[in-house]
This record gives sequence, C-alpha cells and structure tokens, in this order.
Amino acid sequence: MLFQVIADGYEKRSLIITTNLEFSDRWGSVFGDDNMAAAVIDRLVHHGRLLQFRGESYRVKNALMK
Repeated sequence: MLFQVIADGYEKRSLIITTNLEFSDRWGSVFGDDNMAAAVIDRLVHHGRLLQFRGESYRVKNALMK
C-alpha cells in the first residue's frame, strides 16, 4: 500500500520520507521484495534530495530506557 501512495504521487506531489535504514539495507523486506524496493527508491530519488545526517541519534542518546 505504501508503494501505491508513492507511485500515485510520483511527479505530482511533494513527499518527505525519514528512515534510519540505508537503501541497501533492509528496504527489500519492508516492501516485500528487492524489485519493489528498487521501484520505490527510483521514484523517491528521481527528482528528490537525499539528506544524510551522521553522528549519534538524539533519540538514542536521550532515551529513558538504556
């Protein structure tokens, strides 16, 4: 269903995706298979901007349960 949302909005709407998974990591398992993940990634990065933040996660650093 997420693929359908991304595909329907492709080149029509703005979309922001945040994730801690790298594209090569586990996107295939998120979308059911590697081909579906590749199609989603293709649509996201075609006209998109990729911002990568490095360093320690604020949420992990300040988690109440360590």
